[in-house]
Amino acid sequence: MLDIAATLENRGTRLEWVENVSSVIDIPLTVGGGISTLEDIELTLKAGADKVPMNSAAVINPELIREAAERFGSERVTVAIDGRRNPEMPSGFEVVVAGGTKPVGLDAVEWAKECEKRGAGVTLPTSTDGDGTQDGYDLEYTRAIADAVAVPVIASGGAGKLSHFYDAVKDGGATILLAASVFHFRTFSVREVKEYLLQKGVQVSL
Repeated sequence: MLDIAATLENRGTRLEWVENVSSVIDIPLTVGGGISTLEDIELTLKAGADKVPMNSAAVINPELIREAAERFGSERVTVAIDGRRNPEMPSGFEVVVAGGTKPVGLDAVEWAKECEKRGAGVTLPTSTDGDGTQDGYDLEYTRAIADAVAVPVIASGGAGKLSHFYDAVKDGGATILLAASVFHFRTFSVREVKEYLLQKGVQVSL
């Protein structure tokens, strides 16, 4: 659950949403959006989240990553890295914050390395160039992050076909797959995606 408007609206995550969802599911729940302090993380975890991603707050205060990892455990700390293509960056990708609206002049791959060094247990790179297009994950961006860090990488942004999920694992180097539109609009069920990946030789839990 990513409350993508929280930062833009200068508010925290809607904790009642977290409580309502966590009360009716038995799978791990990742919740982000509007996370800016250790207290925000603590309240989100208490509301039922298992992992909490941060983005803008981590860029503003990188020390928050280390503090969160030490207090709550690296396994609960995910850093979301929204990026866009920028040939002036060494990797070709620049970090953007505030829901993908503000470039910050930070190389996305170098930032991913820094996040891992500070204790992030998972990275969540989303290419703002492809997010919502359903044209496929940005495999170049995902692979650049995956090659740079040892922690799990979540492919995010652009899934529209079953083949896109497999491509994210095979060519993007992702170990976790995030999708929204294809599930919201019932293009596929989660089980359909899992069964497809299993047929392609990818280890999944059914």
